[in-house]
Amino acid sequence: MKVLLLNGSPKANGNTALALAEMQKIFAEEKIEAEIIHVGHLPIRSCIACMKCRETGKCVFDDIVNEVAEKFEQADGLVVGSPVYYASANATLVALLTRLFYSTRFSKAMKVGAGIVVARRGGCSAAFDELNKFFTISGMPVASSQYWNSIHGGAPGQAAEDAEGLQIMRTLARNMSFLMKSIALGKEKYGLPQREPGVFTNFIR
Repeated sequence: MKVLLLNGSPKANGNTALALAEMQKIFAEEKIEAEIIHVGHLPIRSCIACMKCRETGKCVFDDIVNEVAEKFEQADGLVVGSPVYYASANATLVALLTRLFYSTRFSKAMKVGAGIVVARRGGCSAAFDELNKFFTISGMPVASSQYWNSIHGGAPGQAAEDAEGLQIMRTLARNMSFLMKSIALGKEKYGLPQREPGVFTNFIR
């Protein structure tokens, strides 16, 4: 099995990376391949609603988004980590996720998603909620831990002092591993849930 972890921090070795590495250790114990990709420092532009992805199956801007898309399609789960900026996730990461989820045509149903957020003090809940919306609009079960998926630290490395935060990351990785393995067994025995044809309405009358 495989899980993809995105580091949405501009700092390759900051507190977000530290939290993801804590999860990666548990995934290794669970015999799940875990790849961390550092994306928060890249010049990733936002979606321009050109709709070209509807014709080609990939984003018209051929950058890291399309590279991540190929790995995401093959993965059983996705972890998205971000520092908290003004109670929101890093805008670079949000731009990547918006284009990634919108441009890809493959089904994300029953891939397990988890968001983690890092802050010196506040804003974690709002940023955490922002990340989870990408999963819930796509039919992805959301993994939880023993508390909200957050860890605290200001200067790089300070999150190592947050014993509870580190435990939250380890518990999250174990719970996510269990979910991915359980879904794989369920798919073998029962298949995926039946999907009805899509119905699209708006509120203009």
